[in-house]
Amino acid sequence: MIIAGGGKLPLYVAEAARAAGEDPFIVCLFGESDLDWAGFEHAEISIGDVAKLASIKRAKNLTRVVLSGSVRKRPELQQLRLTFSSLLKLPAIIRRLIAGGDDTVLRMAIGLLESEGLRVVGAHEIVPDLLATVGPLAAGSPSGDDLRDVKAGVEAAEALGRLDIGQGAVAVGGRVVALEGAEGTDRMLERVAELRREGRISARRRGVLVKLCKPQQDMRADLPTIGLSTIENARKAGLAGIAVEAGRALVLERDAVIRAADAAGLFVVGVDRALPGGLG
Repeated sequence: MIIAGGGKLPLYVAEAARAAGEDPFIVCLFGESDLDWAGFEHAEISIGDVAKLASIKRAKNLTRVVLSGSVRKRPELQQLRLTFSSLLKLPAIIRRLIAGGDDTVLRMAIGLLESEGLRVVGAHEIVPDLLATVGPLAAGSPSGDDLRDVKAGVEAAEALGRLDIGQGAVAVGGRVVALEGAEGTDRMLERVAELRREGRISARRRGVLVKLCKPQQDMRADLPTIGLSTIENARKAGLAGIAVEAGRALVLERDAVIRAADAAGLFVVGVDRALPGGLG
């Protein structure tokens, strides 16, 4: 079973599963999934409808589930449709929906799926080729000044992740100028572009977007992801490049991303927090 949110990641997972001889059943989240699933057996459910998900699981005799794609909105309490086993978790569910960060909510979702007898599998386990590797992914490489921005961005993103707020940060001239919140990476980059237009940061193309997995994050859900929109928004924000965590971040449409980055004069690198400077 693939629970499909927004974006193209669910399709990559579904196609990889099919290529491996599987016949994935797609559960499309209403208002989130934006792909045509006519080529796959599928059903649509509202976010928070655990009861219908459990019914599909029993009817199709499913044992594994992959969470993939973006989810813009959390379920409202009135949207929850729970089974008996999940009702026992209701106080914790309410507390985490109201006060928890994204990672807390995702851990809750994983726990609910496991309570229904499903084994949760990470998207990267199905499509390992999407994982970023250490070093340059495109033609460009970071300069010494860029590496200073990478270091500052890594420190900021790591601290942000520990607080379960976001996964990304932008550093310009060794100074952190933007942190990712609930609005997501693209909206954060729009803020950076506005700061540059206002003269709050240098008009010269410089600065780096850094995206890291949260230190405490369960890798089975919501790995940091970049794609063509990330490249375009980084270009509009006047950045010099993008750094993502090697082995713990996904690069969608890699060949197209590399071509777009090269055309925009942006470097894209995979960093490893365990290596000096992240790049060895």
